[in-house]
Amino acid sequence: MALMHKKLNFLSKPGMALAIVIVIVLAGSCTVKYSFSGANTGKLRTLNIQRFQNKANLVQPGVSNQLTNSLIDKCKAQTKLNIVNGSADAVFEGDILEYNTKPLTVGGDSRAAMARFTIKVRVKFTNTLEPENSFEQTFTKYKDYEGTQDLSSVESSLVDTIIDLLVEDIFNEAFAKW
Repeated sequence: MALMHKKLNFLSKPGMALAIVIVIVLAGSCTVKYSFSGANTGKLRTLNIQRFQNKANLVQPGVSNQLTNSLIDKCKAQTKLNIVNGSADAVFEGDILEYNTKPLTVGGDSRAAMARFTIKVRVKFTNTLEPENSFEQTFTKYKDYEGTQDLSSVESSLVDTIIDLLVEDIFNEAFAKW
């Protein structure tokens, strides 16, 4: 036991203090950036999200604003980007191209047993600081519902769900490059 005590004596107070300083300096020089959202905004500091234009054959008032505001909310919640109305490091713009419902299957009474509600958007993301991260892409999401249900009774819920899915895909394409 005395031998072990002597071997550890080399870690005297000055030696221990030096060892601690070295560990702190080494640990401080290593940095890792974690993002719980998975968002990688790179060099971007500002973002302009223009109002999505509704160019679908069936125009439902409010859907354009709902999509735009949902994308703004997502970007505010999961990035540190400043959302601005003027010139910005990156810009989202786009159009709602499709907003419709179609029968999927027909029942014995010639009525739709299942129907599909679809929203399709075209999105252009321009990253002025890192142009290789810019894209123009079409995103489509749909939800099926019982054809016996009146669309007006389920439309609001379907729109909410589909917009959430679209915004997630748009956000991931812009900021979650894996």
